[in-house]
Amino acid sequence: MKDQELAMLFADLESDRVERKASASDGKKIRQAICAFANDLPNHKQPGVLFVGVNDDGTCSNLPITDDLLLNLSNIRSEGKILPFPVLQVNKRIINDCEIAVIIVEPSDAPPIRFDGRTCVRVGPRRATATPEEERRLNEKRRARDLPFDLRPFVSASIDDLDLEGFQHEYLASALAPEVLQENQRSLNQKLISLRFMTPEPNSSPTCLGILVIGKDPRQFVPGFYIQFVRFDGVDLTAPIRDQKDISGSLVDLLRYIDEVLQANISTATNITVQSVEIKQPDYPIAALQQLVRNAVMHRSYEETYAPVRVYWFQDRIEIQSPGGLFGQVNRRNFGEGVTDYRNPHLAEAMKNLGYVQRFGIGIPVAQKELEKNGNPPAEFTIEDSYISVVIRRQK
Repeated sequence: MKDQELAMLFADLESDRVERKASASDGKKIRQAICAFANDLPNHKQPGVLFVGVNDDGTCSNLPITDDLLLNLSNIRSEGKILPFPVLQVNKRIINDCEIAVIIVEPSDAPPIRFDGRTCVRVGPRRATATPEEERRLNEKRRARDLPFDLRPFVSASIDDLDLEGFQHEYLASALAPEVLQENQRSLNQKLISLRFMTPEPNSSPTCLGILVIGKDPRQFVPGFYIQFVRFDGVDLTAPIRDQKDISGSLVDLLRYIDEVLQANISTATNITVQSVEIKQPDYPIAALQQLVRNAVMHRSYEETYAPVRVYWFQDRIEIQSPGGLFGQVNRRNFGEGVTDYRNPHLAEAMKNLGYVQRFGIGIPVAQKELEKNGNPPAEFTIEDSYISVVIRRQK
């Protein structure tokens, strides 16, 4: 956005594309404003702007615009409180001799966007949680031609291919705030559309997200949606196979079962210290394996290949392979350093809602920390155009 346009918005005290905050102390209201601008209920089709360091009357609050402040505002995008991820820019500007932080929020192509399970909207001076009618209007704004793979429709599928009981009893409570659920008068079909599990009416059909997260048989529509687990009784692919499983089902089934398989295959040694204290030491830390497998499921390509996520367990190491190379702004230099981008952003949102992701962008650092604590060597990554693999070596 050019300086001239920003200056005009800065001076316009009536525009519903602008909010002003004297400081960054009220993080909740800043996040609500970002969520509302991303939803763009008035359909401006233009960015909303949040000026931090400006009073409501347009005067400068003289807030120090530090690098830490700008970093904290930038981190709002990937902290997991606003889902799916908003598209925003944060920078420092000087307008009318006032130094301010400017947050520019692009309208989302896939509303509704939620902050802590609530859909925030703004029309004129009003900013509040969306009504059922306003959510329906947001659903109708999705642009199918531009949507990522996880929101594209499966016209050959129907609502009968979804586990509606699991959706109502397990997923809804994790995705929406309690008061929203209590006041929710929407039909089941409208709830599925609102959470992007089905496309908007009148010709609703399940999306890829719906099939993966609550589908009765996801592999019928996405053949690569499974984890191939093989336990080798040796150190290479020619060794005898001790155990082999193709782990499939909905996202919940997939992640729950692979956790059980990983835990069952970890060996724990017991050591007695001089003080007769018993210390149990696993050959692999379960938290590290969970992070790396969940990353593989979240970031892989489902569109370009039918290959599964592979978990190969050898006597001296574990190899995890995720189909699909790097995506978006992630490259070989910044891989694993907290830079985030998402090939399947709404699948990532579902994993966050279900509790399998606590915070975005830290899966690899967390895994490396857990390996170090357990005495394992650091995980070794191989990045190719068609896949990413990681080797976790056994604790010695």
